[in-house]
Amino acid sequence: MMMSWGMDEDAAPRKRIKRGTKVAESLAQEIVREIVARKLEPGTVLPSEAEMIEEYGVGRGSLREALRILEVHGLITMKPGRHGGPMLIEVGTRDYGRMSTLFYHLGGVTFGELMDARLVLEPMMARIAAQRNDPSLEKRLADADDPSVLDDERAYFAATHDFHQRVASMSGNPILNLVTLSLEHIFHDQVSGLLFPRERRDEVMAAHQAIARAIAKGRAAEAERLMRQHMQEYADFVRRRHPHLVNEVVDWR
Repeated sequence: MMMSWGMDEDAAPRKRIKRGTKVAESLAQEIVREIVARKLEPGTVLPSEAEMIEEYGVGRGSLREALRILEVHGLITMKPGRHGGPMLIEVGTRDYGRMSTLFYHLGGVTFGELMDARLVLEPMMARIAAQRNDPSLEKRLADADDPSVLDDERAYFAATHDFHQRVASMSGNPILNLVTLSLEHIFHDQVSGLLFPRERRDEVMAAHQAIARAIAKGRAAEAERLMRQHMQEYADFVRRRHPHLVNEVVDWR
């Protein structure tokens, strides 16, 4: 879908790009504001280079640098072909997590510190989800746990990952959801092989079910306690079985 940014009759005059040493950054910010204001969907192809140069009153070099900034941040991709150009792509918590790994890596953040952060955030998210007191949450959480996956490493990993993702997305606060989900993505993307052994997986499923019930019944303190206990057991398992990992620095992905 190709679109144009021609002004609507009732639209207020658009701000012009600030002049200075950071024209490209200012332009990238203005393009994002336009995308948000128009509620553009992934798959939308932005206006042509000529149209955007005319619209914003900038040079070709500044425009291309601005688009490169958006591409690096995972907001657009360059679609080839006659009707190609900068196309919006879907961004989410995994993209935010991938971007944040650069700062974690530069700051020397370790996997042990990443686990500690999850130990603080995920029990809190379980509490907040329970405080919403929505019975439909139990089914949403229960759907993530299928006992038939216990013997399949990949399926078991996906199921447990999905359960934690669902809890982390239930606070109703987009900032808390974004931060918690991104940490969960980072951890599982980089240590996906650290699973409980088969003989302990029934315990994991039982813990998930108990957390789901507490959330669905609105028992906030219980949901928080159960999630903290569950997360602590996993952290202890990792520290015991893979002690070398605790002090490893998170990689930039």
